Amino acid sequence: MTADSEGTPEVTTAAAVDTGPATYAELAAVGPYGVHPGHALITMVEPHPGHEYAYNRWYEDDHYIAGAMAMPWIFAGRRWVATRELQLLRRPEKSAVARPVTAGCYLSTYWITAGRYDEHMKWTVGINKRLNRDGRVHQGRTHVFTAFQDHLATVYRDGAAGPRDFHALDHPYAGLVLEVIDADGPERRAALLEWLCARHLPRRLSGSPAAMVTVFRPTPLPGDRMSYVRQVEGVDTRLTLLWFLQQDPREGWTEQFAGLEEEVAESGLGRVELVAPFLPTVPGTDRYVSELR
Repeated sequence: MTADSEGTPEVTTAAAVDTGPATYAELAAVGPYGVHPGHALITMVEPHPGHEYAYNRWYEDDHYIAGAMAMPWIFAGRRWVATRELQLLRRPEKSAVARPVTAGCYLSTYWITAGRYDEHMKWTVGINKRLNRDGRVHQGRTHVFTAFQDHLATVYRDGAAGPRDFHALDHPYAGLVLEVIDADGPERRAALLEWLCARHLPRRLSGSPAAMVTVFRPTPLPGDRMSYVRQVEGVDTRLTLLWFLQQDPREGWTEQFAGLEEEVAESGLGRVELVAPFLPTVPGTDRYVSELR
């Protein structure tokens, strides 16, 4: 802030900085711009003890927007929470994903436009470096399972009826289940995916409270990622499934999700490394924060 000759304050704004506005028009005119979720960011995080409220407010009030939704090519997002009651429903006890299996009480999911992964990654690395430099990153947290993922398939319970996968993060689903399956070697992942989509998931979805399951495979994080985010495991073998539920996951939990590990094991194609239920957060509130421990 400066003063003019009459002593009136003059405010220097960001408008004085050349942000290259013409470049935005050039970029908008080229490349894919479809509506389907070609990629996703799926990130499960554990706030450090004593930081639960601070983490929730920082993520929702700042990072969810500035570090995700305001970025190019992210077109939908939603946050989910696992209370202690839900954490204790997780399986298997010895998980290759979460150690201990109860770790990671917040889950954020984002859809990225198909064919725009590389462009988005350039932006996200740049903006996160800036956020760190400006002190806008909450350090009292641990990334348990954070990966950008490529969309492979969506299996619907009701066929063409109902919301599509590109609606999934906007539709008011009452719950979500994160399932992670590791194939028995890179050469078995394609067969595992085919079995899931053709046999296992259609049978499980029929008559269930789950409207759809989206299936993804993780991709490596860039070498210049933030140091507090560890490199993705299982890039060649892992599949990530998101079950979108029309009721609270605690309702009918045993009936709906019992025996998943055994069925996958019996297929001879892989093993279940995590089954974790979540509820949607209530934006603008600290609902459920007191129930995390």
